[in-house]
Amino acid sequence: MIEENQKYFNRILEAADAGIAAFSYWLAWYLKFRSRWFSGGSVETVSFRTYMTALVFILPGILILYWTMSLYGANRLKGRRVEIGNVVTANLIGYFIFIAALYMLHEDNWSRSMISIFFVLNTVLDISLRFLVWGILRDMRRKGRYIRNVLLVGYSRAAEEYIDRVLQNPQWGFNIRGILDDKVEAGTEYKGIRVLGRIENLLIILPENHLSEIAITLGLSEYDRLEAIVALCEKSGVHTKFIPDYNNIIPTKPYTEDILGLPVINIRYVPLSNPVRALTKRMMDIVGSLVCIVLFSPVMLITAILVKLTSPGPLIFRQERVGLHNKPFMMYKFRSMVVQDDRSEKRKWTTRNDPRVTKIGRFMRKTSIDELPQLFNVLKGEMSLVGPRPERPYFVEKFQEEIPRYMVKHQVRPGMTGWAQIHGYRGDTSIRRRIDCDLYYIENWTVGLDIKILFLTAFNGFVNKNAY
Repeated sequence: MIEENQKYFNRILEAADAGIAAFSYWLAWYLKFRSRWFSGGSVETVSFRTYMTALVFILPGILILYWTMSLYGANRLKGRRVEIGNVVTANLIGYFIFIAALYMLHEDNWSRSMISIFFVLNTVLDISLRFLVWGILRDMRRKGRYIRNVLLVGYSRAAEEYIDRVLQNPQWGFNIRGILDDKVEAGTEYKGIRVLGRIENLLIILPENHLSEIAITLGLSEYDRLEAIVALCEKSGVHTKFIPDYNNIIPTKPYTEDILGLPVINIRYVPLSNPVRALTKRMMDIVGSLVCIVLFSPVMLITAILVKLTSPGPLIFRQERVGLHNKPFMMYKFRSMVVQDDRSEKRKWTTRNDPRVTKIGRFMRKTSIDELPQLFNVLKGEMSLVGPRPERPYFVEKFQEEIPRYMVKHQVRPGMTGWAQIHGYRGDTSIRRRIDCDLYYIENWTVGLDIKILFLTAFNGFVNKNAY
């Protein structure tokens, strides 16, 4: 029932998004060619019918981008800022694809300003629609409608973390009625959620509480009782879910395989282990690096001249880094520091106001211009445009012992930019937070996520206060 309701809701949202896109497109045309605000005597060189025919491609394109940005998933458990950001990103990508298509097709008569108006209107109206939906759902839940009453079975770390997330996100509409546990005394509370009694009381409590679902949150030491407790819960006929108490082992998204009826849980899901996906990403890297080398060649030429004029030493700084499958490679950068001893350079972290950084080097590092030679690492296959940033062997050995799951990042090619970088984790920032971001990227990779990171890098990644 839950999945059917979600699918029905997604279909309604898709239809609403398609309707908004069509209306925004028509309104953009009207504002550009018929209103006094934007027309300014504009001459309509393309017919109205031709403009409207393009909707055959625009509407499916918008919906595909929204699907790529995960805008039609489990909306109950999404954050608002994330969803708004995804709407903006999808429309930005759509805008640049549209403009690029017009140039490639030599459609010089199409109004670029009309296309700009369309995507601005579509973004604003789509975000407004989502605020309207959130407002309606919030009011309904305040009135007690569409509230899901949940009972937890087992007091554990998983139970506490589940309660934390539910309390932090009241818009999800979950109401935790209490916890049943055999080892914790009745009346014990965690953030207002009480232990109601023993697990065997489940069959007594169920008829009285009108529960929507039961969440099994047993501790690791109680997994030997799991089969009996699942059987007890399913006797009630209430939807039952299992929240395992091993998120420190499987932190994000595991996946299962069926081996002749035997379920196998893989510890980590790595989409790029699929050869077709890996080839798709490699093709994107080759094309993207070639395009960027051509586009940024003037910048690289000017930078090379400035480096040579302002500081003695080699133009390109080559440094050993650890890449895919723990294999070392030489990463290229424009030299931004004074020439120094190899041994000290390999073990010293760059800090704020580091005296080793040259004047032009400080500007290059702040704007990430020093990273541009890595486009040749991408072309060679040693790096990717998007991925976890590679580290020096000395620090890899150090972090391998200090930070759990650190080495997982080497299951994919390292990148010039990544999920951690667009969230501000560059330079002397938290390595643990950076690894969390890297793991999220590795386990949730899609073509759309790569495109999103590349676009956000233009706004958040190139110039960064933590890059020094």
